[in-house]
Amino acid sequence: MDIRIRTSLVTGANRGLGLALVRHLLDRGDHVVAACREPGRATALNGLAGEHPGRLHVLPLDVADTRSRAAFVAELPLVLGNGRKVGLLLNNAGVLHSGERFGRLDEATLEHSFRVNAVGPLLLVQALAPLLADGSRVANLSSQLGSIAGCMRFGTPSYNMSKAAQNMATALLAHALADRGIAVVALHPGWVQTDMGGEQATETVDASAAGLLDVIDGLDAGDSGRFLDWRGATLPW
Repeated sequence: MDIRIRTSLVTGANRGLGLALVRHLLDRGDHVVAACREPGRATALNGLAGEHPGRLHVLPLDVADTRSRAAFVAELPLVLGNGRKVGLLLNNAGVLHSGERFGRLDEATLEHSFRVNAVGPLLLVQALAPLLADGSRVANLSSQLGSIAGCMRFGTPSYNMSKAAQNMATALLAHALADRGIAVVALHPGWVQTDMGGEQATETVDASAAGLLDVIDGLDAGDSGRFLDWRGATLPW
């Protein structure tokens, strides 16, 4: 696949790492579809669309909502045009609920985390499968906090558990799409300086985005189903 003319799709693209990924993809010449829940409020993203007419399309998508996913999948072929397919899907949209404590866990919070972080990305890939190019790449933005082997404390349970579920979804999708040469990977972006990562985070969004794209560019079909960080190191499940 020629990455120079790739069409890439990024979810959760209105801020933070998602926005940085969009910028880096545009800089390298990709056509980009950027999805977020409220495009009308995505000021920076809409500014980029104005700077890159015809190469950046902004569409509404709430990955946790069935109707929103269906509407997005129906509209995407119209945006792609000419039978073009998606060469890279970056499932970046996610949620982290802070303040969870053992003894006061909330069922609704747990369910919401699973819908956004695990169920939504899995069902989105399933729905988009006909629009993915053979030999394309699907990158699920995971976290080292989803590693069961790496669990060292009780913290952010709804996030950790949903990311562990997303990792299993990655492994399952790798098998489901293997016959088309589509590599599906789980990627830990590092502790990134975003609203989610907080002020103490160690990696800038640009460093993480650049590292993630370098890792993706180095993938082949044999890497499908792996759990890697933004430097290409293998992480324990």
